[in-house]
Amino acid sequence: MSLLRIRCPLLEEPLNCQWIWIGDDGLPLTGEGRIADLPKNARSAQLIIPAAQALLTRARVPDAARRRTGSVLAFAVEEEMLREPDANQVSWIGSAGDEGVLAAVDKKGLAEWLDAFQAAAIRVDEIYCETLLLPWIPGEWSLAWDGQEGFVRTGEFEGGATDCGDDASPPLSLHLMLEEAEREGARPASIALYAIAPEGAMTFEGGDAGVMKNPATAPQIEAWQRVLGIPVYLAGTWDWRRAPQSSISLLQERKRWPLFRGFFSRLRPAVWIGAAALVIHSLAVAADWALLANEERALHQQMETRFRALFPAAVAVVDPALQMRRKLVEARHAAGVPDTADFLPMIKAVGPGLSELAPGSLRAVSYDSERMTLELAAEEGLVNRIAAHLRENDLRADINPLPADAEGEIIVLAVTAP
Repeated sequence: MSLLRIRCPLLEEPLNCQWIWIGDDGLPLTGEGRIADLPKNARSAQLIIPAAQALLTRARVPDAARRRTGSVLAFAVEEEMLREPDANQVSWIGSAGDEGVLAAVDKKGLAEWLDAFQAAAIRVDEIYCETLLLPWIPGEWSLAWDGQEGFVRTGEFEGGATDCGDDASPPLSLHLMLEEAEREGARPASIALYAIAPEGAMTFEGGDAGVMKNPATAPQIEAWQRVLGIPVYLAGTWDWRRAPQSSISLLQERKRWPLFRGFFSRLRPAVWIGAAALVIHSLAVAADWALLANEERALHQQMETRFRALFPAAVAVVDPALQMRRKLVEARHAAGVPDTADFLPMIKAVGPGLSELAPGSLRAVSYDSERMTLELAAEEGLVNRIAAHLRENDLRADINPLPADAEGEIIVLAVTAP
């Protein structure tokens, strides 16, 4: 996976920066220049904050405030930063004993750099402190030294920048840190010293990322050991460009699993295809509904025309089918012919369906306006079979709730003519 790593001095304007780009084949490309000229095809982008511009400190914070940045964490480092809490971007990065370890950087400077990368279409995935990229093993401290100053990593999540020193005299801050560690019973057994490569000394030839030209000058190890009272040994050279990957990110809230990096960008064509299919389907449904509505209006108009042709005296036609049915019933009654909705034809149609009833199960029969009501003293399953038989004979049969004043198990069956 291609990687773009950028060193961001937060106290400077985001104009120029140092960077290294490592392609999928592992071959690196280094450079320095404007943000707008950075490579744009990296799958992941990391920002490296200089050690002197990131404070790593212990603090007791509520459990709810961990794993996120916010004002609660900013107030926890207010005394050490000696500035307004709102000016600091503070992240919880881990635990040391029963305390939490916080990382604080300049909030305004970080925001300006992030805005500059966003304007250059570079998506930042991780932010690392230079101190925590330094190799470290338990029981030992690691010191990066450029000949005048440097930074030290004292634990998995702890460390900081040192003040000035020289070849024969180690930094005073390092001496004070050792004294404090001794008081707390955490004095290291030794210090591994890494010489920081001078600017421009790192070159890559033949695909070998470890070829170093013009290595940095190491201090006088014996003199440092006499002053510090602890073994010091030269562990090699160090450069932030080829530092190994770290899991300690200052960008806790935006951290994403590598599996999902670029997932949504790869999904974008499928989303567009799905959206287009949804639009086409919606248009087809709307057209189908419009066609059906038009057919319904045409059928209604046709029935109304036929009804008016047969009954020109009708004042208004609201439901041609229902009005035609009523006119037909009136005509049959005027001619002395019974209608299927009259009592005698209905009782004749309903009677065969009641053949399964035991004698005396039919308690009452009532008729009113094409509707016959039967009160049955029978089991619900038997009444359901009777209703199904009536529906097969083109009658509408509904089982109604029991009346409030019913005695015993009475089921009401309402039958309506078609």
